[in-house]
Amino acid sequence: MGGRAGFFEVEILDWKTKEQLCFLDKVEPNATIREIRSMFHKLFLHGFTDPQWYPARQSIKLDPKGKSLRNEEILQNLPVGTTATLYFKDLGPQIGWTTVFLIEYTGPLFIYFLFYFRMPFVYGLDERFTSSPHPVVNLACICHSFHYIKRLIETIFVHRFSHGTMPLRNIVKNCLYYWGFAAWLAYYINHPLYTPPSYGKKQINFAVIMFLLCEAGNFSIHVALSDLRRDGSKTRKIPYPTKNPFTWLFFFVSCPNYTYEVGTWISFTIMTQCVPVGLFTLLCFIQMTIWAKDKHYTYLREFKDYPSVRMPIIPFLL
Repeated sequence: MGGRAGFFEVEILDWKTKEQLCFLDKVEPNATIREIRSMFHKLFLHGFTDPQWYPARQSIKLDPKGKSLRNEEILQNLPVGTTATLYFKDLGPQIGWTTVFLIEYTGPLFIYFLFYFRMPFVYGLDERFTSSPHPVVNLACICHSFHYIKRLIETIFVHRFSHGTMPLRNIVKNCLYYWGFAAWLAYYINHPLYTPPSYGKKQINFAVIMFLLCEAGNFSIHVALSDLRRDGSKTRKIPYPTKNPFTWLFFFVSCPNYTYEVGTWISFTIMTQCVPVGLFTLLCFIQMTIWAKDKHYTYLREFKDYPSVRMPIIPFLL
């Protein structure tokens, strides 16, 4: 049966049990998925079912095993009749991305200092509060701190998130990754038996220059991406190079922020010549390559005029 003239009817079922959770009558054809999520939640607030299913916690799908519909998608543009059947999946408690990043990045900043200042419980009482005789250890602390302070500043003042939240359970996994690696690499870099890079000042100076260039590039890309959503829109747009030379990497890759980020950690590996840093860099590269490929193929799928010369993360290669 169809809905009343000019309106849609929306039936929302549980994605697993196929039980009907609610039935929305007289839904405007131009209603977005964001608005449908809000209607769904308001029904719960009036006692129909669980009021904890706030919009950010909802995954709304056309097919139980399909992908979640985006907030911006419009009901009448979906492949449904005037009586639409949608499927709901509970994503669990959510946490805002700004909070996620603040927690993830504050941890490594302070954890590193525990090892740099050689707290008594780290290397033993004999080495407590002593300092390394190697200048590169001090330089590594400055660079590591600068990196995470920059990330915190970007989180507060630069980033504009297309997705407002992530599942709360993921914060534990993310913190174990960032905080754990920060402790592991800091332990070795600040260890009393640490030995400086094989090629001395030349290797260190090269690494510092590379580090600063990559940090500047990474920041420039984040600003450019933020400017695409200056009007508050969450609609995806094609990023293009600006007058800033650091953004010219957009000519060749879809995600130059990841390219610069990997370059930052490669330079830190060269600077410290430390195995844990190298392993962290390798894992960063693998993860960011996965993210870059996903974003790259999304661009290709959504924009027919997307620049064909671009690769996901490494120009001409990957």
